[in-house]
Amino acid sequence: MHLEPHLAPRPANHPPLTPVEFLVRSVEVHGDREAVAWGDTTWTYRAFARMVDRFARFLRTAGIRAGDVVSVMAANRPEMLAAHYAVPMLGAVLNTINTRLDADAVGYILGHCESRILISDAECLAVASQAVPHGVALHVLSCPRGETSGGNALDLLAEDGIAPALDLGAIADEWQPLCVNYTSGTTGRPKGVVYTHRGAYLNAVGNVLALGLTTRSKYLWTLPMFHCNGWCHTWAVTAAGGLHVCIDRPDPALVFAATEAHGITHLACAPVVLYMLLNHPAREMRNPANRVRVATGGAAPTETLIEQLGALGFDLVHLYGLTESYGPATVCDLTEEERARPAAEIARALARQGMRHATASRARVVDAAGNDVPADGRTMGEIVLVGNTLMAGYHRDADATAQAFRDGVFHTGDLAVRHPDGNIEIRDRSKDIIISGGENISSLEVENVLHRHPAVLLAAVVAMPHDKWGETPVAFIELRKDVMVDETELRAFCRLHLAGYKTPSRFFFSEIPKTATGKIQKFALRERARSMEIRGK
Repeated sequence: MHLEPHLAPRPANHPPLTPVEFLVRSVEVHGDREAVAWGDTTWTYRAFARMVDRFARFLRTAGIRAGDVVSVMAANRPEMLAAHYAVPMLGAVLNTINTRLDADAVGYILGHCESRILISDAECLAVASQAVPHGVALHVLSCPRGETSGGNALDLLAEDGIAPALDLGAIADEWQPLCVNYTSGTTGRPKGVVYTHRGAYLNAVGNVLALGLTTRSKYLWTLPMFHCNGWCHTWAVTAAGGLHVCIDRPDPALVFAATEAHGITHLACAPVVLYMLLNHPAREMRNPANRVRVATGGAAPTETLIEQLGALGFDLVHLYGLTESYGPATVCDLTEEERARPAAEIARALARQGMRHATASRARVVDAAGNDVPADGRTMGEIVLVGNTLMAGYHRDADATAQAFRDGVFHTGDLAVRHPDGNIEIRDRSKDIIISGGENISSLEVENVLHRHPAVLLAAVVAMPHDKWGETPVAFIELRKDVMVDETELRAFCRLHLAGYKTPSRFFFSEIPKTATGKIQKFALRERARSMEIRGK
């Protein structure tokens, strides 16, 4: 059987996939259900749709048309969420900017993506004012809590009584750009990762299934919306008809207060935020009987972390992904039976990055020739992805796009093994593998050991040049509050759990530099280590 001409797609059976449609449906089905909460104020889905419509009308009046780039630099407030619907609804391209970048980096992003307008909140205004290029309009979100504002004030929270008109007519093609997100730029200038309406729609649906989001879900915004559009949860929670709970920053006091006040069921964050929660006195207000599913990615959760979070009523879900994969691509979750096992067994299971979720990219682990490595839990290879939830490419960078997609797959640069049950487990980034005397050392393996020590809050391991071994592992350590440990004790602890050559040769006790999303800036630590080459035996 072949596809006959009369079976070709029609407007009636092939409208473009777009995550904006999730809001249209939720207004129809859940119009009076609470959609967004911020401080003491809540908005129903119908009221939130009016906010989105006000945003879209403002942009039209400002001259924004299909294909134009709209930049937003703001905290996790309702208008930031609304931007994820208002901008793409016009066929325009959303560019959410890391709120911790300096003016030079922000200026580069605005120029590179050829932004037409920058919308900032009051906290980001100083940087935004310095960064905005000539010809780009700057508007400042209103300050309902009395903060000092300035510039062209933009009030999207005030009701105007106009019924929303959620017109998706400008979305003509599901492959058209939805947004452009810039990578952290740890080596050179950041790259602009282009998402499509189709990819964002599919990854949002996958997140609903992977995290079990429903109309009863109450999602706390601890993860920055500027980061991979909040891992596509900006659209996923709406698709499920759940409640978005906004807080200004991932401060533990705010997190615990909002969790108890709203009965939070889900949140997502980097591992560093979890350690902040465990070490803050506000944890005393937490009722552990109300369980919260916590999605995290990055360093594998340790036995101690799992035990302490479990005691607070937090159940971890381990995710893996990149900016280029719309956030999560694989998920490692446990059954209720598995969560009842001892913490050590839970930690071993959750150390894995799992398998792809329902709509995500196919995840393979391949050798240098592109062949799948044996599923033996030992043979290392690179994770490569193929699927519908991968970026269209890098904005204005054809060479980098071709390199990333060479050989018909997307190369992540992450090194992993595949276990007999099919789960993948990352062993390191290719650039983070330490080669000492010809032996490969996984920095993640050493970090996981260090995180088991009760005095260690956070550990990062990188290579330091060595005149005999080529390079040797060194560890940067953040200690828990009011706990002391010295280099001798940590070295002895590592030797109990690691081969001698894997034990760090030096330990440095200081605050570890992190990105705005909580990722450790290993490039900065590598630079620091390079300046301290070891001459040894």
